[in-house]
Amino acid sequence: MAVEVTMPKFGLTMHEGTIQRFFKAPGEPVKAGEPIFEVETEKVLYEVESPATGTLAVALCEEGATIECGLGVVVIAEAGEDIAGLATKYASRATQLVASNHVPSAALARTAVQPETSAGARRAISPVARKLATELGVNLDNVQGTGPGGRVTKEDVERAAKSPAATVSAPIAAPAGQRTPIRGVRKLIAERMHQSLQATAQLTITSEVDVTPATELRARLTREFDFTYTDMIVHACARALLRHPRMSTKLDGADLVAASEINIGLAVALDEGLIVPVIRNADRKALREIAVESRALADKAHASRLRLEDVTGGTFTISNLGTYGVDGFTPILNHGETGILGVGRILEKPAIYRGEITRRAMLTLSLTFDHRVIDGAPAAEFLQSVVEILNYGER
Repeated sequence: MAVEVTMPKFGLTMHEGTIQRFFKAPGEPVKAGEPIFEVETEKVLYEVESPATGTLAVALCEEGATIECGLGVVVIAEAGEDIAGLATKYASRATQLVASNHVPSAALARTAVQPETSAGARRAISPVARKLATELGVNLDNVQGTGPGGRVTKEDVERAAKSPAATVSAPIAAPAGQRTPIRGVRKLIAERMHQSLQATAQLTITSEVDVTPATELRARLTREFDFTYTDMIVHACARALLRHPRMSTKLDGADLVAASEINIGLAVALDEGLIVPVIRNADRKALREIAVESRALADKAHASRLRLEDVTGGTFTISNLGTYGVDGFTPILNHGETGILGVGRILEKPAIYRGEITRRAMLTLSLTFDHRVIDGAPAAEFLQSVVEILNYGER
């Protein structure tokens, strides 16, 4: 019996999701547990797996469509079922879906079963192959798929990477004046940033601090385990938040609501936009644990494998642009939070230390906070605590 796969609901606040891409085309075999389409919510990109083995018989919408939770997205047919009959049966459902979600009418055409390799059909490309193509600079339009139904596999991309004809020689600039609709993650970021600036009273304080002791500490500890300066700053911020709980207090209507946990969000830049995975209960974790967890979250982010629980519940955020050579900047609050720390690069420069001019490692930290919740003086004290813990540990 055919199985209808619907738009999942990942949380209480989720009402709809946008289909970013299909991993299977109509007529293509699918196994239970294989990803069949990718959903973008306000928080994450999520790959929805097939609940059954069979054939993707019908796609009820097309990529880019926004579908309400609970509405059908694809239909999986069992072996031996009449796929053409299912396509006809669900054609009316597709019509209703299009009408209710403003999906382009071309979606209707996709409900008909099409051979994968027919002229004009969308090509099937495995997620691993797509990611690898991006990393290797391979133009997928020039790659011959050898998987089932012409699906482009990881091996196809690796083979193509050795052929100069398949690699992208240089980025192609968009023609002057061309308009590109803002959508997907970029649209969500635009809305959230604007919402954050409109709904809060943001103030940024900046301080250039001497972190020479921290660099010496890192040089010693990296002989024992691998970690980054960002891990050290997460560790320091988590403990500083224990001293200054107002920095992670939320304003809810006319009430200030103290956070029950200290969860540090780390801004990660992706090709598709920005995402902030969260290290939960960071104040209870040693530097080594934070290093392991932050690396795992970053890997999941780059592989589009973050789950909703990985990106929710943050109480404070850190954004590090130092690796891009940025000295300082004014970060924007993650909506709903009271503080965000912008981290610049560590730069060795001449400085006065104990009455003498000497070379010191200097770092610019920029703390943006909601002035409705906390004033400048206690915010500055929090920043001082961060530097103190960063350099010398807990006292």
